[in-house]
Amino acid sequence: MNEISRDFTLLQVTPELETGGAEQTTLDVAAAVARAGGRSLVASRGGRMAAQLEASGARLVAMPVHSKNPLVMVDNARRLAGLIRREKVSLVHARSRAPAISALWAARATETAFVTTYHGVYNARSAVKRWYNSVMTRGDIVIANSAYTAGQILAKYPIDPARLVTIPRGVDLARFDPAQVSPERVDALRRRWGIEAGDSRVKFLLGGRLTRWKGQTLLIDAAARLRAGGEDRFLILLAGDDQGRGAYRGELEGAIAAGGLTDYVKLVGHCDDMPAAYLLADLACAPSLDPEPFGRTAVEPQAMGRPVLAADHGAARETVIPGETGWLAPPGDADAWARTLQEAITTSPERRAKMGHAGQDRSRRLYSVETMCEATLDVYRRVLKARR
Repeated sequence: MNEISRDFTLLQVTPELETGGAEQTTLDVAAAVARAGGRSLVASRGGRMAAQLEASGARLVAMPVHSKNPLVMVDNARRLAGLIRREKVSLVHARSRAPAISALWAARATETAFVTTYHGVYNARSAVKRWYNSVMTRGDIVIANSAYTAGQILAKYPIDPARLVTIPRGVDLARFDPAQVSPERVDALRRRWGIEAGDSRVKFLLGGRLTRWKGQTLLIDAAARLRAGGEDRFLILLAGDDQGRGAYRGELEGAIAAGGLTDYVKLVGHCDDMPAAYLLADLACAPSLDPEPFGRTAVEPQAMGRPVLAADHGAARETVIPGETGWLAPPGDADAWARTLQEAITTSPERRAKMGHAGQDRSRRLYSVETMCEATLDVYRRVLKARR
């Protein structure tokens, strides 16, 4: 990676550092700036990923930028402006709407370069919500995390296409590398999740936080249809943190019990070792009910050599090639998902391995974290050059 100016200081502003694609991208870029010779700060409420951030050479500045309270947002703008001045910040990069409003005010007050990344596609059913969402289009440069996201931005906002750059999210290919995952790690996870060593069923993994739009209920409904048809050669693993959504977790547990699926669908909780989890599974699922703006849950398993079953909308159409690296199924259609799961179950191990290799080759070619970070640093250079 090319070096950047030694006096370059980046301030990223993101709500929290618990889990998720935007949070991981924040860490990836922070580490890249540090490796390239710059300084990297992250203003955030913090979370379980904070230790990883600071281990990369970046620094966490704790503040309540996750808050949508207008008074707190005004105070955050004041705090951020003070931080920019004290630390001689060169560029501010905002990654979510509420923090972006405070960060924009602070950047304008200090005449500092301002970049945003559109990590999601936001609904806007009122003029106020549309204004709120539009802050993400007010960067000197606006980064979209997929071609799908870029198309949505251009369709909804009068942004100059010259200010819009598409940079797909990157996957840490050193971490998501089958050769780097020992059998002991996989076996430890298998035991932790209560899976018998001789369990030969086809295992599907959905790795994602427990929230309705991620599609856990859809997979449970599809599993019930498989069982009603007499299929018993499968095990579905739902790995993810409920992030305080206890009611939704309870709903999932109830649906599993009511469908007689206790032996076929497991809620295994948060997983810190997703590379091992993908090797434990035979296939991965990304059944999101809403279109994914990018969707690491469809790309990371491919890097690990696992075919993917994904919903046929959003950026999954860019990241999953039907018949080559996985399957695309109609969003929200439990019958169609049951048929797709059935097809995957009956696909030979040799055919699944071939699809896995194709997905691995493609993800390494298109979605490396190094490529993403270098493209992001190029945006920073471009913005600073234009300002000079």
